[in-house]
Amino acid sequence: MEQSHHQHHQHNEHAEASTAAMKQEAQQHSNEHHHTMEQEGKAAEGNMHDKHAGHHTEDFLNRFWICLLLTIPVLLLSEMIQHWFNFHINFTGKNYVLLALGTIIYFYGGSPFLTGMVREIKYGNIGMMTLVALAISVAYVYSVAVAFGLQGMDFFWELATLIDIMLLGHWLEMRSQMAASNALQSLVALLPSEVHVERNGEVKDIDLKELKKEDVIVVKPGEKVPADAMVIDGTSYVNESMLTGESVPVKKEKDAKLIAGSLNGDGSIRAVVTGAGEDSYLNKVINLVQSAQSAKSNTQNLADRVAKWLTIISILVGIATFIFWYSKEGDLAAALERLVTVMVTSCPHALGVAIPLVVAISTTRAAVSGLLIRNRTAFENARKLTTIIFDKTGTLTKGSHEVQKVIAINNAYTSDEVLQYAAAAQQSSEHYIARGMLRKLKVKGLPLWKSENFRYEQGVGVSATVSGKEVVVGGPNYFKQKNLPLPPIPTEVDQNTETVSFVLIGGELAGIITLADTIRESAAAAIQELKEMHIKSFLLTGDNEKIAASVAGKLGMDGYLANVLPHQKQEKLKEYQIKGEVVAMTGDGVNDAPALAQADVGIAVGSGTDVAAETADIILVNSDPKDVANMIAFGRATYRKMIQNLFWAVGYNLIAIPLAAGVLYPRFVLSPAMGAVLMSLSTVIVAFNAQLLKRDFKQ
Repeated sequence: MEQSHHQHHQHNEHAEASTAAMKQEAQQHSNEHHHTMEQEGKAAEGNMHDKHAGHHTEDFLNRFWICLLLTIPVLLLSEMIQHWFNFHINFTGKNYVLLALGTIIYFYGGSPFLTGMVREIKYGNIGMMTLVALAISVAYVYSVAVAFGLQGMDFFWELATLIDIMLLGHWLEMRSQMAASNALQSLVALLPSEVHVERNGEVKDIDLKELKKEDVIVVKPGEKVPADAMVIDGTSYVNESMLTGESVPVKKEKDAKLIAGSLNGDGSIRAVVTGAGEDSYLNKVINLVQSAQSAKSNTQNLADRVAKWLTIISILVGIATFIFWYSKEGDLAAALERLVTVMVTSCPHALGVAIPLVVAISTTRAAVSGLLIRNRTAFENARKLTTIIFDKTGTLTKGSHEVQKVIAINNAYTSDEVLQYAAAAQQSSEHYIARGMLRKLKVKGLPLWKSENFRYEQGVGVSATVSGKEVVVGGPNYFKQKNLPLPPIPTEVDQNTETVSFVLIGGELAGIITLADTIRESAAAAIQELKEMHIKSFLLTGDNEKIAASVAGKLGMDGYLANVLPHQKQEKLKEYQIKGEVVAMTGDGVNDAPALAQADVGIAVGSGTDVAAETADIILVNSDPKDVANMIAFGRATYRKMIQNLFWAVGYNLIAIPLAAGVLYPRFVLSPAMGAVLMSLSTVIVAFNAQLLKRDFKQ
């Protein structure tokens, strides 16, 4: 990988590290910026090399202050400064004092650049650090020669101010980049440092890293959940927005799953740990974010190539500038000054941070909104999408059948009583029809009656004794099995979209309950947003034509693909791609794996705590179809920000290099110090522009 890629808090050991260890590291580095670059050295070793290796943000600032103090006497003793301000200081050995001060500034202040140059040359990737190191070294060596008797004027004051500005510029750059890794730090910092654990019948506080799977934890009101767990006792509402982007607190009661890092509401919960440390959802998210930040997309590769060429051009232009001015004027000092100015001014620093900063911000910002990016190139390619194929169940629909109608057949029972008898009989069943009826009972606020003698017959129905009466809840197969005629179904029931259950009480048909897989509230708005983006949407389902047409029609989609078996999904996608469409596929990441892999952008929807959707490029933690539209909008905004930064970084150099070479001489001459100011300023502007991306992602 090219040298100018910066990663934020990307450490190889994180792949195995526990979340607890990560949390400790995040705290340890909270006041430091460990700013790394991935380089491809010989045989693509994949080692991590840092242009600021061994230097933290404050280190650059400390060097700046010390060098600035040493610069004051250097300025006072420099003949050029004395001439400008019309004062005179002279004493025996003045040149040697300047030499001593200049040497300290060069080696102490310039050491980050000198060691950076050695590293870049070692890995065959000359760039930013090489340019700066060459510039200050040329200025220093020439000044030393003047101090020992070479005819000319030394560069010590320019060398000192140049190093001061470069140190300050790097400090500003690293400060601005810290914000990019703060979001990832905030993910790591979601965990508490101490956990309440039940051991031998009493609750004790232990360190987070001592927590193990199967431990029973107690989460008090207002506390953070320390690990993935399952509730065994207690009820509360838990805020998971920092992990899933879902703003509404989720009710948690017995057998509900808790996600590490979520915030408990006003109830106390006992839970058994299902995933601690590296097994937790939070840890998987952090690893995903880090790997996405480390991955290079086409845009990053373009920036890297441009940065490399800019470095080569800078050196060539610098040498050509020196030759031109020395042959024209015969003034070695003036020619060297132009050479130094070109090298410092044209450093591709802004270009080096242009893309990585946007990457760091976009991946972390997306992650805390429930959007996990596994493939950066696919994420950027989302801007080119022309067609999105939605797998129906669980994406556009809730995937859980809800009761649509409760119809009392005769006057013996009311519709509410029909529902109560049916729910009571079904309460021991795990079938989706049973769960739907129990949910409806809860919504209506009706009491759940007791039942006995529960029996379940697959594909037929259930039976139980409720209030001394034999209750049967079954489908059409029940009547076939009993060789009974199928009762007439009321006309208000839409048999194309609704599943029908018959309720018999004491052997008599008492009512009919219909269920249907309901469309998500946000689905229509999501399809409308895609239309406004000029993206076509199609429904893909194994259901019959009537159900597919009904759902696609209600949502205003461009079409549907019905009766599609799982193994046919991939072929259907290929058909669209052959027509020249850029296709995204949304599915659950499990049975849609081949189709997700085939798509130009594979989107796993509703993966929840399972973030290992290996074939998907992008994982949407929630099952909200609006997240698909959000993801595309954010992908477009991210790409736009990258191009803006590239344009600024390259455009700056197109103007700055000719100025540094002296094209406007004698009307305007750019000094090395002013060149360093411009270079640092361009980097800070690019960093600030990257931060503006946060405004573009509103959930």
